[in-house]
Amino acid sequence: MTTARTGWAGLLVTDVIGTDCSSVSKEALLPLLEEQVASGPWALDFTNVQIVAMRRTEPAFREITDNVDAFIPDSEVLRWAVNWRGGQMAARVYGPDFLAHAIRHTAPGTRHYFLGGSAHCLSELLANIQRLNPRMQVVGSNDGYFDESQNDALVSGILAVDPDFIWVGLGTPKQQGWIHRNKSRFSRGVLLAVGFAFDVNAGTKKDAPRFLQKMGLTWLFRLLSEPRRLFGRYVKYNSLFLWHLGRQGRGR
Repeated sequence: MTTARTGWAGLLVTDVIGTDCSSVSKEALLPLLEEQVASGPWALDFTNVQIVAMRRTEPAFREITDNVDAFIPDSEVLRWAVNWRGGQMAARVYGPDFLAHAIRHTAPGTRHYFLGGSAHCLSELLANIQRLNPRMQVVGSNDGYFDESQNDALVSGILAVDPDFIWVGLGTPKQQGWIHRNKSRFSRGVLLAVGFAFDVNAGTKKDAPRFLQKMGLTWLFRLLSEPRRLFGRYVKYNSLFLWHLGRQGRGR
């Protein structure tokens, strides 16, 4: 069995079907990121089974995620795979939970920018942040409904407010593509691809009950909530993940 090795910022990383997944806790990750902002830009992806399967099977997606500095397992099934491959994760770092943790525990002076979601979702998210932690410095935000012709102005606006954390909730693969195209324009900070985290913390979509999350069935709850949108995606990528993980376990 492959053993973990040292990766970005000293974190242990474990290869799961071609993606180096970092072992870390949400409690340790937040101060680590706050220490790293000045030496950035860094890109972190809160990674699930779909993302590692896409990286394994879709060259174009692998290319746009090759400049990600750390893949953080936010799926219980992926965490199990990491530990089976020699990693050391006591719990997954679920994107919605990590954002909630950061809202409550961000260090004074850390500057945050939010990019993504609908206008309603973003408004609700920012209102909840203000309610939970009025001292959190939110220096700007923009919903996810913009086109490429607006991107230069958007990035210039983000650079002007100089955030430490740029939370990107555009959904896969749009959020990874945006980070790939724009990371080099930043001289510092951390760009975090967190997807569903905006909806959960805004209260605009329900998350799976905790007992299902612990069983690794978050995906099933979301499938039952949005079957038309998610059925094809989950059947395809869950199957690809299990196929390639089995082959990796047999040394293929």
